[in-house]
Amino acid sequence: MPGVDHCLQEAMTIPGAVGASIVDYTTGFPVATTGAAPNEDHEAAAAGTAEVVQAANSRSLFVSAIPHDLLEDLIITTAGGYHLLRVVQTEFDSRLVLYVWLDRIRGNLAVARRKMQRLADDLVAAR
Repeated sequence: MPGVDHCLQEAMTIPGAVGASIVDYTTGFPVATTGAAPNEDHEAAAAGTAEVVQAANSRSLFVSAIPHDLLEDLIITTAGGYHLLRVVQTEFDSRLVLYVWLDRIRGNLAVARRKMQRLADDLVAAR
């Protein structure tokens, strides 16, 4: 898949980035990974990412009443970091998620969200 390696390289330039991956959230399969993963396990992190996105997409609490208002991103905050999940919106199936783990002290959520949005858009344009 063209663009995946470049996307992850760019994700790791986000200030505070510890690790990044692209995950197929329908299967929990890590399409590509780089850097560190929570508990040093990229496969478990990918499976967890998939579960979180599936839960948010399937619960009426998180589904907007506005027609065609799709899930864009999720942020999970821990004492030591931020876990950002950005759905890669495509015309056909939108089953990929860009996941970035940020160190809480060095990371900046606003900067990270903006860059992840651009990276997800660029990834779609490269496909």
